[in-house]
Amino acid sequence: MSSTASASPRPADAPPRWNDRKGAPTAPTVSLPRLYLLRLGYLVIALGLALTKWPLIINHDVPWPLFEGVETCMLVALSLLSFLGLRYPLQMLPILLFELAWKFIWVTVVALPLWIAHQMDPATLRVFYSCFVVLIVLAVIPWRYVVAHYVRKPGDPWRPDGTRAASDPEGARTSNTS
Repeated sequence: MSSTASASPRPADAPPRWNDRKGAPTAPTVSLPRLYLLRLGYLVIALGLALTKWPLIINHDVPWPLFEGVETCMLVALSLLSFLGLRYPLQMLPILLFELAWKFIWVTVVALPLWIAHQMDPATLRVFYSCFVVLIVLAVIPWRYVVAHYVRKPGDPWRPDGTRAASDPEGARTSNTS
């Protein structure tokens, strides 16, 4: 049984394609065991934050100081998005990358200078130790997929095709003069 011709030929360096249940071509990306490992990372974050931060939202009866309120609400939102990551592990990768990025930046910019200067107070030390959970995130992220989809893959266009200077330099120049 042959299908109709595809819209564009596959480049020689592209990975092999299989058909999904509905017959649409899909590129193999991340193995099923790797997806389960990624889901485990989402589950650890989601449950950990649900157990520690949701009770603060549900049971709080006095106004919070600014930073504590912002932090708690952001972490509850991260927990909710992590539960969504159980269903859509690859689509929700940016939240894991955000989690990794802010902790790396915080450790580098805040904790490390305090540690080097021997000025680490107990509160900062607690946050520093809680940042170690990011090692789980670091271990479960499918890095080849991240590089392929967020580094090497071309970005989305900034302008419609008809207004791109590279595709039609004459049209772009004349459309700006009217």
